[in-house]
Amino acid sequence: MTKENLLQGINLYLIGMMGAGKTTVGLALSKQLSYRFIDIDEAITKLAGRTISELFAQEGEAAFRELESKTLAQVCAHQKLSVATGGGIILRRENWSYLHHGLIVWLDVPVEVLYTRLAEDTTRPLLQDVDLKAKLRSLLEQRQALYAQADLRITVSADDTTEQIATRVIQAIPQVMKPEKLPPSVS
Repeated sequence: MTKENLLQGINLYLIGMMGAGKTTVGLALSKQLSYRFIDIDEAITKLAGRTISELFAQEGEAAFRELESKTLAQVCAHQKLSVATGGGIILRRENWSYLHHGLIVWLDVPVEVLYTRLAEDTTRPLLQDVDLKAKLRSLLEQRQALYAQADLRITVSADDTTEQIATRVIQAIPQVMKPEKLPPSVS
């Protein structure tokens, strides 16, 4: 089976903490699978005409999460997509019904690696004016059980390259593809 037929058209949804590499890995996977790539946060920014930080500041997290759910609902109506989700997309139960239309991959990255990647990042609303390492630990503790509901967990180390992570995802897909995930065959 070729890489292009591996998922038989179903979407691949990347979940995980901010800084986990969902966008860079998602782009690499889209190339390897001949899929289109969508970053949910980028789609929201275009749709709203504002940055995520501006949305949080002007309308609050609840309004942002609502827009995030609506965007995900629109995205899951399409096929052959590699989708980078926002780190908190797993917080709303309704989002899981959308995510389960595809294969969900958790990029599990240790807090120390996230800290290194995000230490200089000033664009993340949940990380403003806080003890970064403590906040990352707290967010991960709150979300870990939800992330663990993914179809596939890829543990990422500081030394892993984007291509290595993407290759590990592709190699693991056949082990987790369930018959109910596959589209019905055309007779």
